[in-house]
Amino acid sequence: MRKSFLTFMLTLLTGVLFAQQPTRVNVAQGTLEGVNESGIKTFKGVPFAAPPVGDLRWKAPQPVEKWQGVRQAKEFGPNPMQENIFGDMNFGTKEMSEDCLYLNIWTPAKKMNEHLPVLIYFNGGGLMCGSGSEPRYAGDAMARKGIISITANYREGIFGFFAHPQLSKETTYKGSGNYGFLDQVAAIKWIKDNIAAFGGDPNRITIVGESAGSMSVSALMASPLCQGLFAQAMGSSGSVIGMKKVATLKEAETKGLEITKIIGCKDIKDLRALSAEELMKKAKVKNIPTYNIDGYFWTKQPYDVFADGEQTKVPLLIGGNNQEMNALSVLYGKAPTVENMKSAVKATFGDATDELFKLYGLNTDADVMGQPGNNLAGDIFLDYSTWKWGNMHKLTGGQPVYRYRYCHPRPDMVLKDKVAGLAGGVQEKTADTPAAPRALGAVHSADIEYAMGTLSTNRVYDWQPEDYVISDIFSNYYVNFVKTGNPNGLGLVDWPTTSGKSIAPVLQIDVNTYVKEDANMEKRYEIMDKLFWK
Repeated sequence: MRKSFLTFMLTLLTGVLFAQQPTRVNVAQGTLEGVNESGIKTFKGVPFAAPPVGDLRWKAPQPVEKWQGVRQAKEFGPNPMQENIFGDMNFGTKEMSEDCLYLNIWTPAKKMNEHLPVLIYFNGGGLMCGSGSEPRYAGDAMARKGIISITANYREGIFGFFAHPQLSKETTYKGSGNYGFLDQVAAIKWIKDNIAAFGGDPNRITIVGESAGSMSVSALMASPLCQGLFAQAMGSSGSVIGMKKVATLKEAETKGLEITKIIGCKDIKDLRALSAEELMKKAKVKNIPTYNIDGYFWTKQPYDVFADGEQTKVPLLIGGNNQEMNALSVLYGKAPTVENMKSAVKATFGDATDELFKLYGLNTDADVMGQPGNNLAGDIFLDYSTWKWGNMHKLTGGQPVYRYRYCHPRPDMVLKDKVAGLAGGVQEKTADTPAAPRALGAVHSADIEYAMGTLSTNRVYDWQPEDYVISDIFSNYYVNFVKTGNPNGLGLVDWPTTSGKSIAPVLQIDVNTYVKEDANMEKRYEIMDKLFWK
């Protein structure tokens, strides 16, 4: 009996040690040592560019220097510099630094010559916050389905999106800003050059992101720097082609001069002399950073790139949630009535307001806080921009475009003293916290854990068996698309492309997943198109 017990314990210990055994790969800069976690090899905190500090602040990312010996890749690199804007995001590390250009790799490859497809996820957070260390983006679940999954940090806020005439003079292209986007390009290039060492196929890279990450994917598709870098693209909830044009370089530089004045510095030299913490505190920038037509990352408006068919032409999978926003975001404190709603959006929609309200089904005051009001608020927030991106690609890209709408509400929160915030944040519930209307559907950012198969990493919500079923369906569509450029597969509802369809088929992902053609939705987007892009 004792011998059997000892044998059992020895076997168990051996299994644990094997599961956590280190693994090494050689990349262009040297040797990395990660960890084998139950068959998934993980490499965290891998540098893909030189630290953007000192004189490299507000410069395009520079190559990583080679290192001697074995570099440990077992812990996440620091999160980008950021403020707590959307609530307490959950991070895999507590460290925050301007030195943040690191990526994380989860690979299921048993041999490093398997040529597995690759997914690169760019986090959301308004281009102001978020990190590749967030557990909801973790790639182990995706890796267990046969793909390599990667997250990559990029500079955010004033560190990633700051233009200034003096910075423009420093560059050969006489532009500045967009450093966060350039970081993403550098990450993709590093992966393309090195992923074979991890068992990946450099010719089968898919980029994906949610919210600001989705905006980033659309931005990358419109950049001449990205031609040939990736094979597919996916975006959830947002694009850079919205209701207005991207800022010109001059407009971005003017804003940069205003921020410099607020900070109290005379020139770029003085700004670079500030510590990262001091710069962030003095800048007081809590609005979406200004990206611009810098003459390098973008040489013309993203709208024009897609209109002229000059974007990276790859299969595209896009969508969003059926309650990205509610009417309160439009009403600005006014009572939720139809008349107040009309008054609030009249400046945006002008004479088309009445026709649009009919298409939305906004007829009574009850509709304002119902799904019709959610649809209007969501379209203004980012649903229209997501549609615009996909529709333009459908018309000029010559590649299939798949659209989805995620509809399943999250279950109740387990934490009763907290309230949900945007971007997956969680905030303390106080006596002054206004009562939020109960979600009728999936709110902004709700789809992330379902699509990535990471529900178990989020302990805020009381996940039910049906949530895990939906997650398996959603993530299988993602994985199939990464593998083949087509999301369809065995056991899944057939998802047709929008190609050649005047009324696009849209996959409705829920407990009962089905395809829907919504003529009213297409009509209201076409009306908006005439308003914003004459």
